[in-house]
Amino acid sequence: MASIKSPNRSAVDEGPVARRPLAVAVVTETWPPEVNGVSLTLARIVDGLKARGHGVQLIRPRQPAVDAPGPSRPDELLLRGCPIPNYPHLRMGLPGRGALSRRWQQCRPDVVHVATEGPLGWSALRAAAALRLPLSSDFRTNFHAYSRHYGAGWLARPILGWLRRFHNRADATMVPTAALRDELGAAGFQRLHVVGRGVDHELFSPARRSAALRASWGVADGAPVAICVGRLAPEKNLELALQAFAAIRRMRPHARLLFVGDGPLRLTLQARCEGAIFAGTRRGEDLAAHYASADLLLFPSLTETFGNVTTEALASGLPLVAFDRAAAAQLVRSGDNGLLAPADDECQFVDHAVRAAVNPHFARRLGQRARETALAHGWDAVVAEVESVLRGAIQRATPVEAAQPAWRTSAA
Repeated sequence: MASIKSPNRSAVDEGPVARRPLAVAVVTETWPPEVNGVSLTLARIVDGLKARGHGVQLIRPRQPAVDAPGPSRPDELLLRGCPIPNYPHLRMGLPGRGALSRRWQQCRPDVVHVATEGPLGWSALRAAAALRLPLSSDFRTNFHAYSRHYGAGWLARPILGWLRRFHNRADATMVPTAALRDELGAAGFQRLHVVGRGVDHELFSPARRSAALRASWGVADGAPVAICVGRLAPEKNLELALQAFAAIRRMRPHARLLFVGDGPLRLTLQARCEGAIFAGTRRGEDLAAHYASADLLLFPSLTETFGNVTTEALASGLPLVAFDRAAAAQLVRSGDNGLLAPADDECQFVDHAVRAAVNPHFARRLGQRARETALAHGWDAVVAEVESVLRGAIQRATPVEAAQPAWRTSAA
């Protein structure tokens, strides 16, 4: 594994920014084993940057359940955090500008990449600005869109303004789709770059379908299983998933509904859906088997910036029923490799769900085409795009001949 070390200037270190390995400080308030799209995507990108020869210094809140007490490793800086309300298994970073400034004065990076907009992210912005460090950021969560799902729609505009101030301090901000770039650009966000997401199509595969797993769910022979994957929370629009499944049950009485994930709505959903299967949080091959052992994915969310569930379902060979938004709008051709409804048409979403559930031959054809689509979206190309954006941020912020960082990569 790559690690941070003291100066060891070589010809490649002194070369143009376009060629030499980079020293990247990555600041995030979520990291595996926390399960969410931000942590899992960012871990893939960090691993990919290391594989391409770059040095990565990871800065995140300490996770008491998995991080040993004591000093951080040379390539990590673990800072204080606290649990997030309603999500005690997730942590939020606390302000740490002083610690960041001291670390970056000792080990000056080429570029600071801030992945989350919490207190630790703001501290990173301020510390990087004070040290005149190039800065990039990620726009990964539509926090302004969440407010209406928590009875605080009036906060949408102030939250959007707060996010704009945050990201406009960066020399580059990465967004996952062209549609989101255009939406944010119209709202005054600057220096936006589209960087999509990949999927591990060896992990997520139709080959992981398990008759034993389906039997453990009590699924009758030939009965369709509709799966919902993700956080069980108001912003995921799960009420529509319940409506769609009720319509499926009217046509296929033995159909089953499977929820994979956890969150504040779990008890409410369990009370309303006595026959539903609640598998909780799943990871790795276990998660992949749950996808592949279902028959269609219901994804009614309208608040995603991308939606990793989309690519995971495609790779698993599942027909996807979603709205024409985020990753689904970018990757799904309705009627060919999935089924899309306009964002304001819940009736069509329900109709699509029924169509996929009652016509297994049609569903299998959609799933086969979905798998073919996913095979073209690996992680290598995504990491190369991230690297390109980081180099561009460095070139815009500092002259090429500026002093080189004091740390690089080395073989562990």
